[in-house]
Amino acid sequence: MKKLPLIAATILVVISNTVYSQTQKFKVTLDAGHGGHDYGAVYHGHIEKNIALAVVLKVGKILEKNSSIEVNYTRKTDVFIDLIERANIANRADANIFVSIHCNANKNNAADGSETYVMGMSKNASNLEAAKRENEVVTLEKDYKQKYEGFDPKSPETMIGLTMMGEEYLNNSIALAGKIQEQFIDIGRKSRGVKQAPYMVLHKAYMPRVLIEMGFISNPTEGERLDTDAGQQEIAESIANAIIGYKKENFGINSSDSNLKPSQKVTTEKIVDSVQKKPTPKAPEVKKPEVKPEVIGSSEASFKVQLSASGKKIDLIPSNFNGLSTISVTYDGSIYKYLYGETTNYQEAKRLLLEAKSKGYSTAFVIAFKNGKKVSVQEALKQ
Repeated sequence: MKKLPLIAATILVVISNTVYSQTQKFKVTLDAGHGGHDYGAVYHGHIEKNIALAVVLKVGKILEKNSSIEVNYTRKTDVFIDLIERANIANRADANIFVSIHCNANKNNAADGSETYVMGMSKNASNLEAAKRENEVVTLEKDYKQKYEGFDPKSPETMIGLTMMGEEYLNNSIALAGKIQEQFIDIGRKSRGVKQAPYMVLHKAYMPRVLIEMGFISNPTEGERLDTDAGQQEIAESIANAIIGYKKENFGINSSDSNLKPSQKVTTEKIVDSVQKKPTPKAPEVKKPEVKPEVIGSSEASFKVQLSASGKKIDLIPSNFNGLSTISVTYDGSIYKYLYGETTNYQEAKRLLLEAKSKGYSTAFVIAFKNGKKVSVQEALKQ
């Protein structure tokens, strides 16, 4: 049998990818945290399980208007679902992403803001405490010690010993989480950033997955807003926008993606990790600095590693980036994005990513450029 010429084979791959994006639906599993006899956090009359379910149903309603998206839910009513079953629902649906929605709480009633978690081990005490609080739900399940293979919810570190499939999906999880946080910033909410923690509900879901803490119901002002229809709709639109933006970047654009009202339009290239931005009533106008986006001179795709994004301008010297050199920066509206290295070889880009992570940038990820514009890594690899 004759071998298919390389060019013809490449064309077939591109065509098959195009056909896939046009015929296959993008599957989203939405998970409303807690439920039934598990109330979640309760402060000032605000109940986490009710708020999470209300927002999930609103997100689903928005996404279901898009003919290219298929939505399924871990729960649509006030029922208790085991943590492992929530992940299994997503696995059985062969979901492209899993989004678990929660409310945060803290004994310090002044704590506020949103944060989005991806699966991962963390030495950060506050991250571990957040995971511990959510993971303790398993004690409400029968035979949880056998079901979770000796996992101790009071000690999230015990998850280290379990079989994990997180690394395969980590980069895409971070990208999705970053989009969610950027959408929250766009509506004036404080972002506490993208974080890693060992959440059991994320551990068993075998696809890119995130856990959203929408805000603190322990904060009287934020809790009141979270418990209103208008506040929930605002958050739901932000989450839906982020999901659609992620879909467009990673699975192609469908005609249904643009059939959204203005408040649901998705802006592109907004991935933020660990950005905090406090809204002010009248922020002074900031003159855009003379920072030019990185331009790749040829049509050949190029890869870089995004280390972080921040509202602050940082001098591009190794001491400011844990010893890493060849740092560049782009400026997008109000966000500086700091990039490491540059290569046309994707395998080399992955090596640079590992190097960045070894220097402490645990949420770094690979991005791609073509003809001077940012494109998805998947599109760059089609070349």
